[in-house]
Amino acid sequence: MSLRLAFMGTPDFATSTLAELVGQGHDIACVYTRAPRPKGRGMAEEKSPVHIFAQAAGLTVRNPASLKGAEEQAAFAALGLDAAVVVAYGLILPKPVLAAPRLGCFNLHASLLPRWRGAAPIQRAIMAGDEETGVMVMRMEEGLDTGPGLMAVRIAIGRKTYGVLHDELAKMGATLMGRAMSALERGSVEEHAQDEAGAVAPLGAGYAKKISKQEARIDWTKSARELDCLVRALSPSPGAWVQLKGERVKVLLAEPMAAIGAPSVGGAPGEVLEGLTIACAEGALKLLRVQRAGKAPLDADAFLRGFALTPGERLD
Repeated sequence: MSLRLAFMGTPDFATSTLAELVGQGHDIACVYTRAPRPKGRGMAEEKSPVHIFAQAAGLTVRNPASLKGAEEQAAFAALGLDAAVVVAYGLILPKPVLAAPRLGCFNLHASLLPRWRGAAPIQRAIMAGDEETGVMVMRMEEGLDTGPGLMAVRIAIGRKTYGVLHDELAKMGATLMGRAMSALERGSVEEHAQDEAGAVAPLGAGYAKKISKQEARIDWTKSARELDCLVRALSPSPGAWVQLKGERVKVLLAEPMAAIGAPSVGGAPGEVLEGLTIACAEGALKLLRVQRAGKAPLDADAFLRGFALTPGERLD
């Protein structure tokens, strides 16, 4: 026996879960995803990763701009769903949509809720220097990522970049959602209310708001440890960046000097100490891999052969 499901997701992170559900033999009645958007010089419409995967799998795809209208809500209810699975969809699900599936709507969130509710949980966990994160399947309700949890899996962050952690969590999340849907099918789901003591108010210190362009700029008045977390959280995309001689350069990999056993270092914040080692408010950050606009990423030594920096020079 299989469940009749709607899948609602948009980015690459969500495709692993859709593939898992298809592989388990569930009846995917419809896939909801972001509408194609114009991109590039020719402004050709680009479909989302989930849209591309769904079409290749022969699944029906819908791209509503909103689910707030009565017509869209009626079309969703008419699918006769057992459940809906949501993974980084991008649209709010109104109460009539949440109530339409027989067994409810279930979200895969890339954090250990209630920590890092919001849009950018993976990046925010790395930026904050968290030691671990994970994925959780939760029953959706009207609040922002506030519903009861069904299952969760933890993983150590270590010195992983966003790109590496993203891919690991996507695979773990797909397996976890598959387990959750199997348990739902058997009627053996156990739900647990989130511990609100670990939550924060929206837009507070533990809310995973979207990454702004300005906060991606490296601020040398912060500690080397903070900047290392920032670089890893934004690598490979959108990329932390620094201004070098008037040119914007992405920093894809770095290492705080304290992490390799160096004693305290001198120099004012933003001062070049040696090569691509830059003084911070505390310690220094060694830039290991960087990328100029329109160019391929380069290791520090190769970059410096065409972009010399002088010890004592101050960065913008």
